[in-house]
Amino acid sequence: MHTLNIQYSFTLKDGDKEVFDLKLDGKTLILKEPVAQNPPLWTCLQFRQCPHCPLTADVFQHCPLAVNLVDIVKRFDRLISYDRIQVEVLTAERLISRNTSAQEGLSSLMGLLIATSKCPFTDFFKPMARFHLPFANEQETVWRATATYLMAQYFLILNGDRHDLDLEGLTKIYNDIEKLNVAIVGRLRAAGKEDSTVNAMVHLDIFAKLLTPGLEESLNSLQHLIRPFLNTHKNCR
Repeated sequence: MHTLNIQYSFTLKDGDKEVFDLKLDGKTLILKEPVAQNPPLWTCLQFRQCPHCPLTADVFQHCPLAVNLVDIVKRFDRLISYDRIQVEVLTAERLISRNTSAQEGLSSLMGLLIATSKCPFTDFFKPMARFHLPFANEQETVWRATATYLMAQYFLILNGDRHDLDLEGLTKIYNDIEKLNVAIVGRLRAAGKEDSTVNAMVHLDIFAKLLTPGLEESLNSLQHLIRPFLNTHKNCR
């Protein structure tokens, strides 16, 4: 199976550049070669382990999500959240460039690193990693997540499996992610000298909260986008 390549290039305020060449397995959508040599203590599975984590230390010595974040923590430990940086994201399809805060730039990369980890709570996000959209806003996140979930239900229906068109499972997915985010923030506080990676993770958690208690409200705010199709479909029946 082919490899998917995504490059993140950061130009910092002092002119230094940090480049991340990410290679994803085209079939599993898992990041290739993510584990650093001698991962730090904060990546150990049982160090502030997620309360709902199903993994055990006899199989996983290190948290498979935390090890994906080692490089970004190491290379950006001098940044603070509001530092301005230039970020370029290169995929096979397009180049996206943005001048933004360190918090937002790192958040976009961290979201991709989290989605492509071996953590079982991130499997839902792997299709979105395949069609990565850097710097997605609130509405884009709600649309992409809901569309991904409903596509999964389509395949479950085709296979004759139990499915969920009420989106209850989507809320659970994001409830689990909220718990995960809290635990990862705890790890990052133990790891970093500055606040950029911690606040980047907090930024991601804001999006998770859109898909928990506020899911119905978030979806209703998008209904006008599909209203023309709904009206046409209703009139054709």
